[in-house]
Amino acid sequence: MDVAIKIFLILHFIGLAGIIGSWLAVVKEPRVVTGMLHGAILQLVSGLALVGLREAQDVVELNHMKIGVKLVVAVVILVLAIVGLKKEKQNPGSTGALAHTIGGLGILNVIIAVLW
Repeated sequence: MDVAIKIFLILHFIGLAGIIGSWLAVVKEPRVVTGMLHGAILQLVSGLALVGLREAQDVVELNHMKIGVKLVVAVVILVLAIVGLKKEKQNPGSTGALAHTIGGLGILNVIIAVLW
């Protein structure tokens, strides 16, 4: 079980890098890119898997409020990435605000994970 948790944790960090890294790559000319969507999907799936595995372990009591807040932020990032990519296809270069919001929410999720 510990190996599975470590694998999903690594995938979770890769998803985070996809979100924030994609944002930093386009920060001078901001737009929503597919890396943000792929990172958001990976973060959401791996995060849910981590919670499930931790619940199955029954070793520590999980902070369900923290998990709920992080889940909401992750879903918002995913929705914004989907909407942003559709909008970007229709009107290239028009998704700067969405890109900055996605990057900011990605950083917010890191802050919640570390400080809460």
